[in-house]
Amino acid sequence: MNLTPFKSVLALPGVRPLMLLMLFARIPPTAAGVTVTLHVVTTLDEGYAAAGSVGFATMIGLGLGSPLMGKLVDSKGLRITLMLSLLEGVFWVTAPLMDYYVLLVLAFANGLVAVPVMSIGRQALTAIVPEPQRRPAFSLDSISVELSFMVGPAAGVLIATKFSSGIALVTIGVAILVASAVLFVVNPVLVHEDEVAEGPPPKLREWLRGPMIAALIIPFGATMSLSGMEIASIASLEHAGKQTWLSLIFVVMCAASALGGLVYGGLKRAPGGLALLAIMSALLIPVGIGDGNVWLLALALVPANLACAPTIAASSEQIAKIAPPTARGLALGLQGSAFTFGVAAGQPLAGIAVDHSGPPLGFVVAGLAGLTIAGLGWVLSRQRQAVSVTS
Repeated sequence: MNLTPFKSVLALPGVRPLMLLMLFARIPPTAAGVTVTLHVVTTLDEGYAAAGSVGFATMIGLGLGSPLMGKLVDSKGLRITLMLSLLEGVFWVTAPLMDYYVLLVLAFANGLVAVPVMSIGRQALTAIVPEPQRRPAFSLDSISVELSFMVGPAAGVLIATKFSSGIALVTIGVAILVASAVLFVVNPVLVHEDEVAEGPPPKLREWLRGPMIAALIIPFGATMSLSGMEIASIASLEHAGKQTWLSLIFVVMCAASALGGLVYGGLKRAPGGLALLAIMSALLIPVGIGDGNVWLLALALVPANLACAPTIAASSEQIAKIAPPTARGLALGLQGSAFTFGVAAGQPLAGIAVDHSGPPLGFVVAGLAGLTIAGLGWVLSRQRQAVSVTS
């Protein structure tokens, strides 16, 4: 494993503090989903369907709001955007006081104005890391996201079970406000001074074309497959009465993804994002051989998850390269929407397969869905390239 590229990236001015700051800023939002679920089910006593409705409303809000917030970053700057974090923080701090239906409506509204901390970190990295070094930089960023998903949900569950779900929600709100305040003070550069261009920003149709659409298809397909994989994994162990081992399964997934990110970031030449998506999806199809067996399931999940962080990093690298500097926030916001809508599509798709024929079919469907999206991306890319050649 070649770690030299990572050392070079971390030696660049501003990269290490930015990485640490974004890791801290990303942990509270990752804790939100599981904490809200526990709050709705245990405190409000509304059941899992009601909790799922709140989660779905939040995802729709995030999916619609992410590009809008990214565009706001492009046009008005980071600090103006961060001012909206006051609304986000107030929502979480007051959420324990809301009844179910108020929570349901405001969860959607909160998603619309949530500060896109995931894309802000990638945008800041793009501004301070030269293009030849962005592969290891985005690999580190993907690993950071994996770490935040390992810490955030576990912390949310711990606080909710040791104290109360209300205290956990307030803690999330306070943490978001603190992280936003630090970001406001630091105000990381989002566009390098050499990239600042005179005149109006380019029109959307000038850059949202074949290669960019292909780059945005990658995170949609990836999260569609990965969310389906998670649903099938949960069902596999729950049907076997071994749901207490789920934490181990999720740790294995995250660790394998992080390892894959380290390998990918050290490569001088690597497969493209669509190829990585196809590889990851194909490796999901046989995971059902581990159905009901904790250790066999964990082992079967490793190959597909090794390709997870590289797939996301490849997408970010491609978007950063194609998007105009003055529209990079919008482009990365669209990537955030692709992540969100991929999850929204993948979970019910795998769930239907699991309910119909069991967890093994859930893995097959998740893999085939990813392969279909990868194929669609390849076709669109080829068609757009053909048009550009003949024009």
